[in-house]
This record gives sequence, C-alpha cells and structure tokens, in this order.
Amino acid sequence: MTDSLTAELWSGITDIYGAILAHPFIEGLTNGTLRPDAFAFYVVQDALYLRQYAAALAAVASRAPEPAAAAMFARHSAEAVATELELHASLLPELGISPEALAAAEPAPVNLAYTSYLLAAIRGGSYAEGVGAVLPCYWIYWEVGKHLIRRGSPDPRYQRWIDTYGGEEFGTVVRDVLAEADAIGPFLSPSERARVRRHFHATSRYEWMFWDMGYRKESWPV
Repeated sequence: MTDSLTAELWSGITDIYGAILAHPFIEGLTNGTLRPDAFAFYVVQDALYLRQYAAALAAVASRAPEPAAAAMFARHSAEAVATELELHASLLPELGISPEALAAAEPAPVNLAYTSYLLAAIRGGSYAEGVGAVLPCYWIYWEVGKHLIRRGSPDPRYQRWIDTYGGEEFGTVVRDVLAEADAIGPFLSPSERARVRRHFHATSRYEWMFWDMGYRKESWPV
C-alpha cells in the first residue's frame, strides 16, 4: 500500500471524474450550450451548499490535532465562502436572481443529501474521515477548473466561473489540503484508511450528482 493517501484516493474515483467531465453541464460550460436557467439554478443551490460546507470545514478544523491544520481549515471556511459569495454576487444579478429569490430558495434533494452526509461523516468520524469527506469539493473543482480553463467559454458568465476554479489562487488552497491529507495518511490504521476512502468516494459521487441536479433543475417530487 502506498503512503500517498491522495494517490490512493484519486485512483478510486477515475471513473467518477471521467463521468463528471463528460456530463452535459460541464461540456455546456465550454461550448456554450448550457441553458442559462440551469446555470442559474446551480448557482443558487451552490450558495445554499456553501453555508453547510462552511460549517463542515469549521467542524473539521475543530477536530484537527495540530494547530496549523486547525487554522488552515478555519481560514478556508471563511475564505471559501467569501470568494464564492463574491462570485455569486456578480453572477446572480446577471442571471436575473434577486436577493429575495435566493433567500426563499430551499435545498434540492441532492443538495440536502450531500450536505447532510458531509456533516454526519465529520461529526461522527475521526479528523481523517472529515478530511476525506470534504476533499472532493476542493480537489474535483480544481481539476475541472484546470480542464475547462484550457478550453474557455463563449459565455462570459461561465468563463468567470471557470476562471475562479481553474486559477492559481484556488490551486494553492487545494494543494495545501492535499499536503495535509498525505501528511496524515501514513498514521492511519487500515480500517480508518478504508473509512476515509469510503467517504471520499461517496462525496465524489455527490459532486457528479450536484452538477446533474443543476442540469435537471431537480425539485422535490412531492
């Protein structure tokens, strides 16, 4: 077994990542075929998601055994929300979404399921399990951003989203979290490592489902 936890984790989701890149939501960002209403729905759901993701990162920070790791996740909890809310602040008016509409929005089923899983995994598991659960949202978005930035988009709204996640500033944040995962990897027991792998795989699946939710503008059936 390799001591590189991140290499082991990524090798277990290559099929999921391939499915993400092939999804019409992702394809539509670069070829301009993504419907603006689907993108608007996604942006609103992402804003709701971020409130819970910030809580998840704060919970990981509270479990960190080292002060540096605790400070990093606490900082990311604040910075990630600030950065993405700034993106939403510029995108929402362009997409015709008022602050009142955002305030009245409720999480779609996949959104609620994803955030509920995140918080349960973190609060019910170890620090390492929490890192494994939150890592796909960092890492997959960065990889997708890098993939898309090479292709660009004819829609300036989509290009702004791509630039946010494919840029070096976000890459620096992600590399720090990957380094932390690899730092704790060698100290995990086989059973804990397996739990980390299971959480990482589950939330990677949720990443695909989140984009699919946006593409379908998922709603509650009853």
